[in-house]
Amino acid sequence: MSSPTTATDAQLARWERFRSGRNAALATDHGWLTLTSFQWLQPEPSELELVPGLWSTDGTTAFLTASAADGLTFVETGDPVDGTVSAVLQDEESLMWVQWGGVDGRQVVVELAMRADKYAIRTRDNSSPVLTEFRGVPTFSYNPDWVIEGRFEAYPEPVDVPIGTANPLVDGVHRSVGEVVFRVPGVPHEIRLHAEEEKLGALNVTFHDETNGDSTDEWRKVFIPRPRPDGSVVIDFNRTINYPSAFSPYGTCPMPVRGNSIDVRVEAGEKLPQE
Repeated sequence: MSSPTTATDAQLARWERFRSGRNAALATDHGWLTLTSFQWLQPEPSELELVPGLWSTDGTTAFLTASAADGLTFVETGDPVDGTVSAVLQDEESLMWVQWGGVDGRQVVVELAMRADKYAIRTRDNSSPVLTEFRGVPTFSYNPDWVIEGRFEAYPEPVDVPIGTANPLVDGVHRSVGEVVFRVPGVPHEIRLHAEEEKLGALNVTFHDETNGDSTDEWRKVFIPRPRPDGSVVIDFNRTINYPSAFSPYGTCPMPVRGNSIDVRVEAGEKLPQE
């Protein structure tokens, strides 16, 4: 793109509010910045790293065996885990199941997850340096030229498209409800990106661009407000954000649909966290 258009005070104020809210959401207790492990459960009761007890699964149910002396309590009730307890999840579901450690016994939360029809746990530790040293996500400067008009072309019915994820052992599915179509200055052709539907008819687009692996993570996403009645949309690439997998190796975040690429440097939105 050419030199950025000068942003208005109102645009900058809205941008700063968005960034403040985004950073605050990331820095919550037991949020995405606190992930410290991802471990599959095995058929035999086994010890796992960073958490007490014996963990196992029979394929349909997850089991945890611990004594009160282990210090594990249920997240929901605070009651101690004493004996064998179980939980059942559907694929892609998660449960903040038990907690332990620290002065209040709540430093580490253990998330039970079902991914690729297999049970796993993720530990979420509030003492993780990713959280304690977090000072906000680096971003490109706000550029009003990256607020782009486009259109949404809905499919008659949603289409499930197989995709990979940040974990090579976990496959994913992108439920595409249509395509967002737009032009970027300097690119001679229209760009078409598969979109998923969010709450209240908003859209979510996961994409690659030419900054990936350089100044940005391998892929990013942008949320688009609900299309207008005529199908027109406004795509504010300044609000492009990272998936949790940009901050942690323990995410199972969805990759873009094959071909969901913008063949230009989208120098807008969030950069690599370590920059």
